[in-house]
Amino acid sequence: MPDKKNVVVVGAGFAGTGIASSLSAKLDSNKYNLILINSRSYALSLPASARLVVSAQSKLEETSFVKLDRLYKNGNGETKVGIVKSIQTKGDAKGGEVVLESGEHIPYEILVLATGATFRGPLDIPEHEQDVMPHVNAWRAKFANAKHVVLAGGGAVGIELAGEIKDEHPDTKVTIVQGDRKLLNPTYTDSLRDGLNQRLQSRGIEILYQEYIDDIPAEGSVGVTTRSGRNIETADLVISTRGPKPNTAFIASLGQDTLNGQGYVKVKPTLQLLNHPHIFAAGDIIEWAEQKQAAKTRGHAAVVVENVLSVLGDKSATKEYKGSPEIIIVTNGRDGGMAYIPFFGGFTLGDWFARLVKSRTLMISFFRSALGY
Repeated sequence: MPDKKNVVVVGAGFAGTGIASSLSAKLDSNKYNLILINSRSYALSLPASARLVVSAQSKLEETSFVKLDRLYKNGNGETKVGIVKSIQTKGDAKGGEVVLESGEHIPYEILVLATGATFRGPLDIPEHEQDVMPHVNAWRAKFANAKHVVLAGGGAVGIELAGEIKDEHPDTKVTIVQGDRKLLNPTYTDSLRDGLNQRLQSRGIEILYQEYIDDIPAEGSVGVTTRSGRNIETADLVISTRGPKPNTAFIASLGQDTLNGQGYVKVKPTLQLLNHPHIFAAGDIIEWAEQKQAAKTRGHAAVVVENVLSVLGDKSATKEYKGSPEIIIVTNGRDGGMAYIPFFGGFTLGDWFARLVKSRTLMISFFRSALGY
């Protein structure tokens, strides 16, 4: 029997684990090895990370870090802990190798890139496993000691982090500096954006609109000045909560036409890379006109899995990604938040719905269940 070929998935976020789990049930294990490469031996729930880094009482390190040993159906798959540094393709564009930080080369017949995105500051969870809890504990201490936290960015991350800080440290002053005229962005209705503004301000959270912080001050300094010259004198912890940066530096090794100017992977509607039919991408790294959310990865995974199976069967990839509805649930601590549902003309739901669906539990049980726990 000829050697089995490798189907390699890089990244164990929502996209990567969903794709790996589905492929493990559908690939012929007599023909293919399924290999999931991740920087850690576990997956972590990024939607839980704002509470994780603020609250020691949450003990989220016990529930939001989930081992990958139960991910694969019928044991058809393996996890390789490592960090991919480059991709080397064959001349026929039908496979290649990924090169790990350790120097190891892993050949692939099909490669799926799902490396997600990285935030700055407390949500910049380290890649190396041994560094994760020191990072978390250091940030918990910083939040406990801060008197005035300034969050540079009023998107979902800034809003949710503000709510967690107020839950855990109600006497800490919190200021959000937002470049737009409202929270979030114009993808969402004024009803949602205004409702979140009201809820945050009712907790004593200050919001400065149409202001920017261009440079995050060095740790230990006090005070920060906005672009317009406004001085926030008492700020002793300033954090960037702007949008994340895609983890795609190593993908640039495929050539200059692979990434756009912001570092997102250029893909066809089949989620194949433009010039690499045996390489797919999914999740937060793809160039697609939609908000980056974990919920979107289900749609990505369905397209990738069907097309991977087609390509392995010497057929053309024909399933196309059509986009996903812009649903959002934004927490405001454990007991509040708001949701926007785009159906029936679009409508918002308030604290009771956010609390029921996300704020109390952060949907950890669903995350764990998807990983076999």
